[in-house]
Amino acid sequence: MSGETILQFFGFLLPAVVTGIVAFYFFKLHTRNEEGRRRFLLQKDSQKNTLPIRLQAYERMALFLERMAIPSLVVRVAPKSSDKNDYESLLIKTIENEFDHNLSQQIYMTDECWNIIKAAKSATVQMIRKAAMSETDSADKLREDILTETMDKESPSATALSFVKKEIGELW
Repeated sequence: MSGETILQFFGFLLPAVVTGIVAFYFFKLHTRNEEGRRRFLLQKDSQKNTLPIRLQAYERMALFLERMAIPSLVVRVAPKSSDKNDYESLLIKTIENEFDHNLSQQIYMTDECWNIIKAAKSATVQMIRKAAMSETDSADKLREDILTETMDKESPSATALSFVKKEIGELW
């Protein structure tokens, strides 16, 4: 083979290689775009299915927070005896039972939201325990003390509920 034949061979080969490289680049770009589109559609479908479940979880936790609010709790849960310790235990047990009933909702919420709800529950229990440490001698008097002590303060459940509402607003 002469130098001219080799040069002619590369002259024919060069356009084919350039065309192959361009075709490969466009094929790779097209494949990446299709994969992104499929991922977006899958995520959109998934979100369409999970959004109602997430909203239901937030709704249940809002209901829990409303039911755990001291005024609501004390009005709803009446003392069964005149013993203040029994009433304190009954209030705390009511909160714990409702919390346990809604424990599974945490998988649909952010960690921050769930931690705020747990902190509100703990703070409410502490408020009840603090009121029970007073010199109160009956369950009805404890009930009054709990309401009086918490009347001027914003309840922990109200703070948590406003956070839940804010987080729900971010879902839209």
